[in-house]
Amino acid sequence: MKRNIEDIRKDYNKDILDEKDLDLNPILQFKRWFENALNSDVKEANALVLSTVSRQGFPNARVVLLKGLESNGFRFFTNYNSAKGRDLNECPKASMTFFWPELEQQIRINGQVEKLSGKDSDLYFDSRPHGSKISALASNQSSKVNHRDELTDEVLRLEKLYEHQEIERPEHWGGYLLIPNKIEFWQGRASRLHDRFLYEDVEGQWKLSRLAP
Repeated sequence: MKRNIEDIRKDYNKDILDEKDLDLNPILQFKRWFENALNSDVKEANALVLSTVSRQGFPNARVVLLKGLESNGFRFFTNYNSAKGRDLNECPKASMTFFWPELEQQIRINGQVEKLSGKDSDLYFDSRPHGSKISALASNQSSKVNHRDELTDEVLRLEKLYEHQEIERPEHWGGYLLIPNKIEFWQGRASRLHDRFLYEDVEGQWKLSRLAP
């Protein structure tokens, strides 16, 4: 049966969000929601849409994985020469969007982005599976490729080269920390009257406001 795009809709009624239920610290509130998502078997709970801005002012968005939660921000890793890496080099600001349809929840995070130290990037790289390390070496991320065979041939070459030795983190690969200045928590509600709460960093203090849906 054919469905029209404009007719696709879903009413939300799983939960409510009230200010009295929120932590004063948005990162602790994120941790609370994230742990609940994990316990609720949300698929790819650490998947997020990372949005950056190019030198030309165009937004770029892609799905990446959250790989660490610190007291002051959110960690992710990538190829520094990728499109996102180039964007962040030109404009070290980004946003993260988490959406967990199983819980009818969304979290939006804006902030400054800093590179992690080489030591922190080394520690994470060393924890990756062997195949993921090979891929980090083999792929010149975001560059054009004539044929997939170019990638698979390079993987085979590297697998043979590193068959009996450890793989060190390449200099072009590592981590970032997004330090938030705004975090919004969204809980779906019936008839589109959603609950939205925004934390804003005002001179080092978090200010909480309810937003209209």
